[in-house]
Formats: sequence, structure tokens, C-alpha cells
Amino acid sequence: MKRTPTLFESISCFVFLAVVIGIGFGYFEIPIQPLLLLSAAYAAFIAYRVGLSWEDMEKGISTRLNTAMPAIFIIFAVGIIVGTWIYSGTVPMLIYYGLLIIDPQYFLVTAFVISAIVSVATGTAWGSSATAGVALMGIAVEMNMPLGITAGAIISGAIFGDKLSPLSDTTNLAPLVVGVDLYDHIKHMLWTTLPASLIGIIVWYIAGMQIDASSASGNSVSGLTTDLDQIFNWNIFMLLPFVLILWGAFFKKPIVPIMLLSSVVAVIIGVLSNGFSLVDGFTAMANGFSVDMVNSNAEFSETVLSLLNRGGIFSMVTIVVTIFCGYAFAGIVEAAGCLDRILESFTKMVQSTWQIIGSTILGSIIIVFTAGVASISIIMVGVLMKDAYNKKNLNLLNLSRTLEDSGTMILGFVPWGVSAIYYMEVLGVGVGDYWMWAVPCYLCIVFAMIYAVTGIGMKKKAA
Repeated sequence: MKRTPTLFESISCFVFLAVVIGIGFGYFEIPIQPLLLLSAAYAAFIAYRVGLSWEDMEKGISTRLNTAMPAIFIIFAVGIIVGTWIYSGTVPMLIYYGLLIIDPQYFLVTAFVISAIVSVATGTAWGSSATAGVALMGIAVEMNMPLGITAGAIISGAIFGDKLSPLSDTTNLAPLVVGVDLYDHIKHMLWTTLPASLIGIIVWYIAGMQIDASSASGNSVSGLTTDLDQIFNWNIFMLLPFVLILWGAFFKKPIVPIMLLSSVVAVIIGVLSNGFSLVDGFTAMANGFSVDMVNSNAEFSETVLSLLNRGGIFSMVTIVVTIFCGYAFAGIVEAAGCLDRILESFTKMVQSTWQIIGSTILGSIIIVFTAGVASISIIMVGVLMKDAYNKKNLNLLNLSRTLEDSGTMILGFVPWGVSAIYYMEVLGVGVGDYWMWAVPCYLCIVFAMIYAVTGIGMKKKAA
């Protein structure tokens, strides 16, 4: 017969996860997937102790995976987009003209702004990172920019846009769970998001001023632009796949079908503009673009190869496997009631406003670092904390804002999480290199706590 897990049993699942991943992944550099499965095995042991059968655990895993399917569809679509947008010349064109136009001293700020704009328009931080982000990282390599700082600015812009976009899944989910208006929720998030981003812009500006502008005009830049000129025949139609994504976002079309349509258009442009084989276009969808597709006897630099040989649906398999392994753990601990037990203990202790906000943040962080996604934390913490906010006469907009500050914004800091692994795959930079430069992503939590203590920006319930 199923019983409620003790607090010790519940916490032990997360302690085991932290120890196994901290030692195995952090010290011994063991791949994250088997470590997640080992943690899931321990969670299954606890679940068995509280009375769950294997069928119950399977159902819990399947339920969690069902919530992940929209994200998995986007991941595969992004892989296709990366391969086909390079095939069409869309991403290389952005790199080519970016090298000619962008001032290195303002590059980091520019990277944040461009990523934010694309992310607001598309509603996905992943899509922004895989398109504009890939192009910006290519420019950064040739400008001799520190890649960790660059990735921090790109990821910050992508998450900033995702958080404030009415097309974003988490931006719609948070107000839906707590029962507030979507656009009121977006406006209320500006209290934390804007000051955190302004500080980030100042940091990136100061860092950019320390970079020697002459480094952007060396032989490496000239060599890259020459190689790109030999591969692609630049024309305005190469921007059409990008414009199509923006059109879909503006008219609120489903993102995955628009991404796939954009990829098909990119293949057509690649054939007509660059003379590539149609067969290679479909190969780029599956395996990514390869410079070997170019009908030329020229030898291209390693920079060009590393920049262009990427993408394809199969490049995203590692991320999807990680989702399955992570959700094995998350599904079991949730089915066993461990998450509910921990969060309930939080709600019993909260009294003051700062304790309520702090508990929301802590609960969200625990679940995000457990599951590696924000949707679960938004749903669970949002439902459990609503009563605490109502009793304290706090408007639920404060709850929806804090759920995103401590969920959406910190996803990229979970080394074994889907987002961090995705950014590593797409941008080629790990959490350890970019986390301190993704300034707005952790400052939102700081501002949330400052407001909780001072009362600034804390909206009360209407009388």
C-alpha cells in the first residue's frame, strides 16, 4: 500500500543526484546520461519503499515525457534548421556581413540585443541560439572574442527574449498556472528583467572596451570571408528562411511547422542560389551541412569546417537521450510524492513576504536542477504556493514572475539539464565557461529577493 515518503527519504533522492553527478560528471567527467539513470535507480528504490510498483513508476516517467514532447519536437526542428540554413547560406551570410559591419568593442552588447530580438519574435531561446547565436559565435571566433563571454551574452539575450515573448511556452504557462493575465504577467516581469539586463549590458560593454579592435581585421577574418565567398553566392533571398520565421511569430503560427517550412525553403534556395544538389539538401536536414557538398577543388580552413559542418536532426540525438534519462529520475520522484513532500514542508515554514518569495525561488531551483526543465517547477511550485501568496495579500503576479525568475532564467546553469547541453551542442561552450557572464540570468533572482525585502515592485491584491 502506498504511503507518503518521509522528508528524509524525499531529500535523499536529491542528495544522491547531487553527489553522483557532482563527483561523476564534475570530477571524473563521466557522461551525464548513465549518472542520471543511476540516480533514477535510487529514486526507484525509494519509490518501492513507499509502495509504488514498477508499473506506477513507468506511468510517472511516461507522464513526464509526455510533457516534454513539444520541446523534443522543437529540438529536432532546430537541428534541421541549423543544417538547412547553412546549406542555403542564411547563417553564413549573417556571419559574413556581421564581420564587415559589427564594431568589436560593441560586439557583446550587439550579441545580446540581436539574440533578444530574435527570441522575442520567435518565442524560443533555443531557436535564437541555433540561428543568430551560431552566426554570432562564428563572428566571435574571427574577432578573437572570448567565447565564454560571447556565449553568456547570447544566452542571456535568448532567455531574455524567451521570457518576455507572448509566444513562449513558459511565458504562457506561468500565468496560466497561477491564474493571471498573460500581458500583465509580462509587464510585471520587467521589474526584475530590465534592471538585471541593464547591468549585464554595462558588464558586456566594459568587457568589450578591453578588446583590441584591430584583432577583427586580421588575416583570419579576410581568409574566412574569402572562403565563404567561394562557397556561397550571396543574394537577398538567403534571408527568406529567417523572414519566414519572423512572419510565423508575428501571426502566431505554430512554431514547429513554420520551422520545417523554413527549412524546406532554405533547401530550395540552396539549390537555386549555390548550385548544391537537392539530395544534399535533404542530407543536410538529417546529418547537417558538410563542406564536401561544395563542388570545388579548393581546400578550406579548419575555421570554415568547424563553422559550417554542423546541424541536422541526428545532431540533436544526445540532447533527446538526456531528456529521457533525466525524466526517468524526475518522473519517479514525482510519482513517489517526494517533490510534494519537500515543497509542502516549505509552505509550512513561510510567514513573511521575503520567506514566501525565497521559498518559491528555492523550490523552483530544486526542481529545475532535478528535472532540467522549467515547466515542471512552474506547475508544481505555482500550484503549491498560491495559497501562501493569497494569505499574505500578495497579487499572484508576484508568484508568476518569481516562477520565471527562478525557473526560466536559470535553466542554462544546470550542467546536466537539457538547455545547458543544448547550448553546449549549438554554441560549443560549456556552463563553466559562460555562467558568470550570463549576468541577467542570476541577477533576476537577486532583484526578486531585494523587492521581497523592501516591498518595492511587490504588487498587492486588489481590494
